[in-house]
Amino acid sequence: MKKHKKTKKIKLITVKIFENYFEAHILKSRLESENIRSYIQDENMITINPLYNITLGGIKLKIESGDYEKTQTILKEIYDSPVTDENDEILICPKCNSDKIYSDFKSTKSAKGIISILISFLLLIYPIYYKTMRKCKECDFEFKI
Repeated sequence: MKKHKKTKKIKLITVKIFENYFEAHILKSRLESENIRSYIQDENMITINPLYNITLGGIKLKIESGDYEKTQTILKEIYDSPVTDENDEILICPKCNSDKIYSDFKSTKSAKGIISILISFLLLIYPIYYKTMRKCKECDFEFKI
């Protein structure tokens, strides 16, 4: 009778959830450059049909539980670094002068955005219209790219 070796179970932790696969792969490559194994879950389903994003809870980037602290340090470094423009100058909020900015924020605050949301809800389709803006993390002010 053969004895089976016990396999070590790896506990995976979700560290970030994405709406699109390319952002997930950028972070995955950064983590792997730091020798952190990472895995992307639900990428294919959401890429094939973006409406599954809500149902599946987004594209998940997972790591092994032992790499959690190191990953958090890397994420803090990435998300706390200031956003720069094409001239490598730090962007500052025109309202409160903060340098804590979201780049590529998807805004639907205009009349077209609200109408698009209503139509997409009624027709069960993916929202058609949004503006890509920058948004201040401090005062929530949205401004053009």
